[in-house]
Amino acid sequence: MDVHNAFLHGDLAEEIYMSPPPSLRRQGENHLVCRLHKSLYGLKQASHQWFAKFSEAICSAGYIQSRVDYSLFTSKQGESFTALLIYVDDILITGNDLARIAATKQFLHNHFRLKDLGILKYFLGIEVSASKKGIFISQRKYALEIIADAGLLGAAPINTPMERGLKLSNKGTLLKEPNRYRRLIGRLI
Repeated sequence: MDVHNAFLHGDLAEEIYMSPPPSLRRQGENHLVCRLHKSLYGLKQASHQWFAKFSEAICSAGYIQSRVDYSLFTSKQGESFTALLIYVDDILITGNDLARIAATKQFLHNHFRLKDLGILKYFLGIEVSASKKGIFISQRKYALEIIADAGLLGAAPINTPMERGLKLSNKGTLLKEPNRYRRLIGRLI
């Protein structure tokens, strides 16, 4: 599921003021400010306030937040088990009880404006497909994007990325585009 305008749901705990947009100012009223009661995109507090609002709502529905991964919420009622994973404004819901999943979706729809994206296909760069044999997850698409960004999509594979027996030192020439290299390493990590 995808939350529409997630950061606009957060309540602000502190007083925050902003200048009104130019289209709302009258001539000569440059000293006026607006006090915000709700979070806005661009505020440092926006993501924190959204997650606090979401956590409060889902916990009120009987879900328990994991101590190991704060973005994971679970609910167990007898044999029924439901898990909910959130990443910014994307929510993944799964479990062994379709009625409980539907009730959770309805609960979330009542609290936030959501778009139900249907059966899981992609989540955070991971491709997911289910069959009678089980669930298959792959990062093939993500790996191909990294290879394409590095300009190596048509490159022939080799066994080792450097010459055999090469002695490494820091006396060589610097990379021409260090930012490109750093981006690639960051994506691989």
